[in-house]
Amino acid sequence: MGNSKFRRYRFVVVLALLLPFGCVGNANAGPNQSSSSNYSVSEVQIGGSGSTQNVCSGSYCAQESVGDAAVGSASSTNYSAQFGSDSTDIPLLEVIVDGGIQNLGVLDPSTTGTATFSLKVRSYLSSGYTVYMTGPPPSQGTHTLRVPYTVNSGQDVPFTSQPGAEQFGMNLADNTAPNIGSAPVQVPSGDFSFGSVLDPYGSSDEFMYKDGDAVAGSSVSTGETDYTLSMILNISNVTPGGQYKSNFSAVVVPQY
Repeated sequence: MGNSKFRRYRFVVVLALLLPFGCVGNANAGPNQSSSSNYSVSEVQIGGSGSTQNVCSGSYCAQESVGDAAVGSASSTNYSAQFGSDSTDIPLLEVIVDGGIQNLGVLDPSTTGTATFSLKVRSYLSSGYTVYMTGPPPSQGTHTLRVPYTVNSGQDVPFTSQPGAEQFGMNLADNTAPNIGSAPVQVPSGDFSFGSVLDPYGSSDEFMYKDGDAVAGSSVSTGETDYTLSMILNISNVTPGGQYKSNFSAVVVPQY
């Protein structure tokens, strides 16, 4: 009986996760926003900027009234554009993170440890961005938690959460087992924002992790996309006890 109590104590695991986020990238933008071999334009304005004007000659008169009738953005596979008198020619990458330290407390083989973090990204006058996750899986110094993904036909295959099996993974999806996370939210709507989760991190209830993987991004200039990053941790009856820790970074790289 004493031996049974000792073995149960050995399997207790305390997890503390530190999630600092950063962003990197170089923006090289000249004054011309659109050009070809025959023309170039820069922050073009057409009309009287909200005023009403009368234009006359000896033969005719015309009246114009121009304001912000069109404000927003448009894109295709070849270009993206922003509309409105408040647009600027300065590229922008904006990243807002709710990170910090999360202590998952004491775990046992019957429970799943979870942590969630939010990441908001907006990229203006760019060809999009990519979000990379870096950092080793949690370790207590001599043992690192297992990431049990498989590879099929050259593709990484994620795994489902199985309490009692040693697992560490993450995704950016709305999950039910366990009930954590959320699908990306486009702000103000999908007409203006185009960020998305990259495979295999976007499938509900399926988790994955490889240090340095690209997990999300956009291929065009985009408004704000709000991502929720979810992590799960399961231990087995043979997982060594101790305090498991890891530092993760989300690196957001713009494309110009």
